[in-house]
Amino acid sequence: METILLIIFLSLAISTVLNIILKKLSMSHIIGYIITGTLITFIFDLSNSSDLHILELIGEFGIVFLMFTIGLEMPFNKLKRMKEILFVNGVFQVGVSALIIFLASRFIFSIDTVSSIIIALAFSLSSTAIVLTYLKQSKDIHTPYGERSTAILVFQDLAVIPILLLISFLANDTLSLSEILINTFLSALLVILFMFTIGKKLLEWLLKFASQTRLEELFLASVLSIVIGTSIFAHYLGFTYSLGAFIAGMIIAETKYHIKVESDIASYKDLLLGAFFFSVGTKIDLPFLLSNIHYVFLVFIMVLIIKAFVVYILMRRKSNKSDAIKSALALCQIGEFSFAVFALASNDNLLDKELSNFLILVTVISMIITPFIINNIYKLASYFVVEFYESDKITPINKKNHTIICGYSILGRIIAHQLKRKKRSFVIISDNLKHVVLARRNGYLAYFGHLEKLPVLESLKVDEASDIIITLSSVNEKKLICEAVLNFKSDANLIVKIDSLDEKKELKELNIKYFVHSQLETANLMIEKSLSFQEKKEQN
Repeated sequence: METILLIIFLSLAISTVLNIILKKLSMSHIIGYIITGTLITFIFDLSNSSDLHILELIGEFGIVFLMFTIGLEMPFNKLKRMKEILFVNGVFQVGVSALIIFLASRFIFSIDTVSSIIIALAFSLSSTAIVLTYLKQSKDIHTPYGERSTAILVFQDLAVIPILLLISFLANDTLSLSEILINTFLSALLVILFMFTIGKKLLEWLLKFASQTRLEELFLASVLSIVIGTSIFAHYLGFTYSLGAFIAGMIIAETKYHIKVESDIASYKDLLLGAFFFSVGTKIDLPFLLSNIHYVFLVFIMVLIIKAFVVYILMRRKSNKSDAIKSALALCQIGEFSFAVFALASNDNLLDKELSNFLILVTVISMIITPFIINNIYKLASYFVVEFYESDKITPINKKNHTIICGYSILGRIIAHQLKRKKRSFVIISDNLKHVVLARRNGYLAYFGHLEKLPVLESLKVDEASDIIITLSSVNEKKLICEAVLNFKSDANLIVKIDSLDEKKELKELNIKYFVHSQLETANLMIEKSLSFQEKKEQN
């Protein structure tokens, strides 16, 4: 018991310290969890511990919750509209990538045919856990490249089922391929019919009943029951846990509860994803990695180039060069479902143990490097193509005496609309790419970036602007931006929206020219209207 508590304590302490350091370096917290898993396994010699299987199972539910939240953003009608992207692009990406990797494995590395098939199929899959986490956090999931990448990832998760079935068939001497396919088809039909008929009614009734009680813990318990229950149901019928959760998310997406459901499970999803990445770190065999590191990186780079090339060619058919490059960068890594493929194949004696360990290391290294790629996707894409949406790389504008609007949420949109009516010159800057795309569609000059960065301040000609309007809600972001603007131009005319007097106290040390208290100004306007109605009534 004491050893387990010590392991938990050290895991939390190491991951916290590492992630604080990584945050300061603008690096992904995913790497911190993976490194923590490796260190803890090495310190306590857990490589052969049966407890790791339990940890892997807990971690797998991080992906389950992630797929559930993706399902919440993909109602059935939206999925129908995406059917070409989902199935055509998905089949092409998995099929062509697997074919090229198979040929390389069989004829360049001289690996036997069965092992080459398994390697090719496993390496054709990308990381749902890392890529979708980034796409959701950055809001890139709403961009053209984000939607296409998400569709391919969803197809890959579906493709895991036939891949695992194929491995079972290769290892099974009793059942024929036709019997396996028939059993799978019938199980899939049962899952879909149950989930979209009786299951849908049950989910809606459970959420309605839980919400009417007005007990937050009961509503949360019902959501957790739905996620875990549908996952277990799908797994019982031979499918992945995440498939059941994804379908449940799709069903709830068409109800009025989908926003509340997503917000309630967000913290649980992040915690379980942390456990998943910790379990990834436990798979790193340090001595084996150090002795074979050159081969590991050689294979990883080969796979990265093959998959990036296939995705780029695929996306270039109906997308611009920029979106094709970003999709290629987003999907060029090897995914977490490869662990399940290699584990099953190794247990069924279809893969040599040493080869399986080597392939797992290639996958782990891929997942460690992926956050670097994905967090700098716009910067990397800018080496191949120039676009408006390069983060913080803005061509200097040719304006003077203009207004800079920081943020394009509802308030920012209203301000932009009013300034346009008054024929005022203005430019919009936002770190939310979805808002930048929307502003561009509305015909405004908008850029994707962070106003606190010097290149952005210079490019937007802050020193020649008439004023800078800050519409953001986060007081920390407002403080950071105001400090950067005033360091760049000490007498800048800053107009800052605040939501409370506490915020004003937080910002009082800065030389901000004008505060707009959102609640106070709204109250003043409402009182003004009320008084005008009273005056009219008295006059009558």
